[in-house]
Amino acid sequence: MPVAKEQIRQIISENNINSVADVYTLLKDSFKDILQELMEAEMNAALGYEKNQKGNLPTDNKRNGHSTKTLKSQYGEFQVDIPRDRNGEFEPKLIPKYQRDISGIEEKVISLYGRGMSTRDIHDQLQDLYGIEISAEMVSKITDKILPAVKEWQARPLNPVYPFVFMDCIHYKVREDGRILSRAAYVVLGVTVEGYKDILSITVGANETSKFWLGMLNDLRNRGVKEVLFFCVDGLPGFKDAIQAVYP
Repeated sequence: MPVAKEQIRQIISENNINSVADVYTLLKDSFKDILQELMEAEMNAALGYEKNQKGNLPTDNKRNGHSTKTLKSQYGEFQVDIPRDRNGEFEPKLIPKYQRDISGIEEKVISLYGRGMSTRDIHDQLQDLYGIEISAEMVSKITDKILPAVKEWQARPLNPVYPFVFMDCIHYKVREDGRILSRAAYVVLGVTVEGYKDILSITVGANETSKFWLGMLNDLRNRGVKEVLFFCVDGLPGFKDAIQAVYP
């Protein structure tokens, strides 16, 4: 729900906001207060009545103070007071019992990884922006989670016919074991019979060769591509022969 400009001006005036740091402090405090109120509302719903409003309701359960819990979020660390009930039945859905990190840390790590940042860069970025300490080893474990999804995408079934298929390499540098090495990303782009573009495959190799392209073409056939009307390629020696071998 957007906040009106007049409300924003009032917030700035009342909280003496003069810098970006002041904005983050306000967001952190506001975020904490909102979470607290939401948990109190959860307790109301669980008990069936609001605080001090039990009346004649037929229940022996009631509020039993709070327990302090330290949480990590995109605004850093802060403490909240988790409501308790006398029967020990209440477990807030907003912040589950054993959850202490509510920042969506894995999504942040994978997003930064997708931008080409190293595990050390990701560690430093999370520390600077969110006050979250996460080891380079943990970053690696999190990013490894996307590998099954990548492999599934690379092996997905394809259409039987593509009027056009474009095949080319993107060359880039990568640091590996302290050395700068050249790599080639083999990209296959298809145009469907409906006229839509679709990336059919991206595979990384040491450098561009017609032998590697031959393997890529066989992969297309194994994934269901039976006919291509036009291949669009560059003049790499042996490329035309590789195409002819798989799609004569």
